[in-house]
Order: sequence, then C-alpha cells, then structure tokens
Amino acid sequence: MNIALMSHDNKKDLMVQFCTAYAGILSRHTLYATNTTGHMVSESTGLNIHCFLSYAHGGSQQIGARIAYNEIDLVLFFCDPNSESMAEDVTYISRLCDQNNIPYASNIATAEMLILGLARGDLDWRDIVNPKNTH
Repeated sequence: MNIALMSHDNKKDLMVQFCTAYAGILSRHTLYATNTTGHMVSESTGLNIHCFLSYAHGGSQQIGARIAYNEIDLVLFFCDPNSESMAEDVTYISRLCDQNNIPYASNIATAEMLILGLARGDLDWRDIVNPKNTH
C-alpha cells in the first residue's frame, strides 16, 4: 500500500517515534512524505521514503494530488490542533481523503489503530478497490 506521512512542525518528533515503533509494519509498504518529515523519519528509522517538496514549497499539494488520483491508500497526518494557520491544510487533505474513501489519521491514537489494522489485513479492501496500486 501507498502510505503518506505528514506532520506539523511540533508533531514531527512524534511522527518519528511512531514510525520507529511501527517500522516493521511500515517497511512492507511504499512510504511518501513531505520533505522535512520524510527525511527526519528516514534518518531515524532507516525506512525508505519518497519525499515530496516541503510543506512551504507545495509538498502537501503534491500529496493532495496523489490522493485526488487515488494513488495513496492511507494518510497519517499528525496535526497541531492549536495551529489556526495550518487548519486550512488539514481540511484540504482530510476532505480529499473523505472524497476518495482513503483512511486518514490526524493523531497518534487513530494512526495506531490504522497501522495495527493494516498489519491484520483490515485495509486489504483498498487492493480490491484500486487493483492498480497492489504491491
């Protein structure tokens, strides 16, 4: 499956910790991320991550385009709920996920449920819905 990793600045360390804890599961999938998040996770975990541009240079739009074309199967976007300036970006990504029935987690609790479900095969329906994306 194609998994997108995104996080606001003060949630990047949490994303690194999460990916470290679940590196075994994540390593069996294709990972994409915005630039800074992707490099931080890759350097800390050794996971192979395809990095898009940084958030400031359009990385979230690049991931959004992949979501719109149904090329992403799962999105983990650790958001800062106290950041008013980032609310529009979160809404943009979550709306695209809702439009395309793509599982989306905006916090670590939901992300853990999705990753554990992914490991159990609970998200295998994505391969049926999008057979071109099977890995």
